[in-house]
Amino acid sequence: MNHLKTGAIAALALAAALPASAEWAPERPQEFVVASGAGGGTDNFARTIQAILTRDKLVDAPIVVLNKGAGSGAEAFLYAKQNAADPNKVIFGTNNVYLLPHIAKLAYKAEDLQPVAALAMDEFVVWVKADAPYQTVLDLVEAAKAEPGKIPFGGSQSKDTDETLVALIEQTTGADFKYVPFNGGGEVGVQLAGGHVAANVNNPNENLGQWQAGAVRPLCVFSPTRMAESEAIHDGKGWQDIPTCKEQGLAIDSYQMPRTVWLPAGVPEEAVAFYRDALKKVAESQDWKDYLAKTSQTGAYLTGEELSKFIADSETRTVEVFKTEGWSKE
Repeated sequence: MNHLKTGAIAALALAAALPASAEWAPERPQEFVVASGAGGGTDNFARTIQAILTRDKLVDAPIVVLNKGAGSGAEAFLYAKQNAADPNKVIFGTNNVYLLPHIAKLAYKAEDLQPVAALAMDEFVVWVKADAPYQTVLDLVEAAKAEPGKIPFGGSQSKDTDETLVALIEQTTGADFKYVPFNGGGEVGVQLAGGHVAANVNNPNENLGQWQAGAVRPLCVFSPTRMAESEAIHDGKGWQDIPTCKEQGLAIDSYQMPRTVWLPAGVPEEAVAFYRDALKKVAESQDWKDYLAKTSQTGAYLTGEELSKFIADSETRTVEVFKTEGWSKE
């Protein structure tokens, strides 16, 4: 018995003495595969993480960023499927990973990817022209009820996050807007400032310049709580001064888009753990906090069961909108 006990203690001591390098770590160049074109929000998300990982030596292997944004990001997710079990392919997306298969026939399924972490949430704000008569989001809703299908509501793309939110507002309130799609948030902001649409649901950073110039103003944000405090942006008001849409009486608790990191399905659990740990260190860094402040995103480090629950809840709510609008292919 004593001999066995001594052997067990020696084995434990040896395991404790093994260097960290005995665990999984990248040994060849990493591909950071971005589900968008260069310069977009997901691209900036991935490149900011790349810079912090490299600078802080959290990953020793070289990191190459590849943009595969075709098909609203489906190109990147198909690439993950084609590289199943390869822990050297890291995929950067949003909620498009698990929502796209519901509205289009694609050659991949969400199960072909392994969620690793979410690091930030994009907020959505209802914006109107500065001289618009609407003082609250319910004022805008009532106007759309009074003139069904007449009030133009701008957004990025069709059947994407912006139109989904506008559809959710309509389904929740009975309003009827005229949705007008544009190529991106920047173009939508210009169209609102020019008076070509009555409202949009741009992310904070996408309408920042127009708000600073006094051309547009925010009505409310689709967040459970008000946004983080900032310096004054216009007329003495900052992000924290925007009421939540729920505060204004709109029965939508939140609508946020996660910035997410994935691996191909089938990778070793040790590799998933490596990236989770590295990304946690990224989320704790000052550079990451500066990035969040610059882009007006909300920090949210989610992994494991917490991330799985967020994805499941987000998918369920959004697919219900798709089905009501007749967009779902299922």
